[in-house]
Amino acid sequence: MRVLMLSWEYPPVVVGGLGRHVHALARHLTALGHEVVVLCRHESGTDAVTHPTADTVVDGVRVIRVAEDPTHLLFEKDLVAWTLAMGHGMIRAGLALLDGWRPAVVHAHDWLVTHPAITLAEHAGVPLVATMHATEAGRHSGWLSQRLNQQVHSVEWWLANRADALITCSSAMQAEVAHLFELEPAEIAVIHNGIEPRGWRVSAAAVRAARARHSPDGAPLVLYFGRLEWEKGVHDLLAALPRLRRAHPGARLVVAGQGVQAAALVEQARKLRIRRSVDFVGHLPDRSLVALLAAADVVVLPSRYEPFGIVALEAAAAGAPLVASTAGGLAELVVHGETGLSVEPGDVDGIVSGVCTVLADPTAAARRARAAKARLGTQFSWAGIAETTASVYRAASVREHPVLGRPKIATGNAFHG
Repeated sequence: MRVLMLSWEYPPVVVGGLGRHVHALARHLTALGHEVVVLCRHESGTDAVTHPTADTVVDGVRVIRVAEDPTHLLFEKDLVAWTLAMGHGMIRAGLALLDGWRPAVVHAHDWLVTHPAITLAEHAGVPLVATMHATEAGRHSGWLSQRLNQQVHSVEWWLANRADALITCSSAMQAEVAHLFELEPAEIAVIHNGIEPRGWRVSAAAVRAARARHSPDGAPLVLYFGRLEWEKGVHDLLAALPRLRRAHPGARLVVAGQGVQAAALVEQARKLRIRRSVDFVGHLPDRSLVALLAAADVVVLPSRYEPFGIVALEAAAAGAPLVASTAGGLAELVVHGETGLSVEPGDVDGIVSGVCTVLADPTAAARRARAAKARLGTQFSWAGIAETTASVYRAASVREHPVLGRPKIATGNAFHG
């Protein structure tokens, strides 16, 4: 099949897990013999002079990276206007592509590409498949109280109801999307994210160096890695650290990642008087991250909201003992007592207990880590995920869609109101 994918992030432009998902899916669909074109963007803040539109083939995937228009728009301050401008550029590039190339399906990844994806699918007369990687209501614990929240939610609702086939990355997300956008759960396919089996081994010297850098005296080393956003629950892990250090004197925490909460988390560490016990290392190159994962005594993923939780797979691939919340997809990835330890979202006492359990019995922790790693090749193989996705493409057909008005916005909590 010919597949046209649209994504607002694609390596080297990576904001979160979505970019890695689209990258892996596109490459593995190509390996299965499908012809994949990815329509994406350059880094925010560039323009057509510094970063002109590019049309290249990388790993067998044709990547059309669209230049930003001259308008002075910032992703961080003008999100909706910036998104519409990006979509306008994608539409122009997509229409030029469709002059001599027709896909069998258009695949939209998340709400930011809704406008160009719908336009190009309708222009080509082909099915629109959409993957909902997260929701605005989920990211804000069900509250859509701000104008921006409502705008994003309404675009998500439009994409979910306009798509000819819908995919989510976990059963938790399937239920969330069905509830929020008034759909039947049975009509939504669940296809987990995957992980590449290669690249997760590093030298013993690299592991020792990572350990010496962050815990030179051999004290317990705790690691969080991922985006620094409220829904990731890093503030709960920081709140747990004083008690962890009382139980395990000298214990240190490394926080690897970037995000809007970075400054607030540093300030929280200061107020808790643990600033010198926390290393905020920002974004790490892959090899440095893998070495740190292998060096850590325990990885903690304390998410309040997690559609899937690919970081849990990455921790497993590196062989790291894991304590994770049961938020969303994490509850489907971590089998408590078998492949890791689970705690309730926001449960600071549970984080303390889980980490102390790992540190008290390293042998049992290593056994759980081995069991987690053993699952990756069978349950989270990208080759299998690509084949399952292709089956959704084959089954999709252009459906009759009613004219859609504006959705009602919940005045209370969208999950409980």
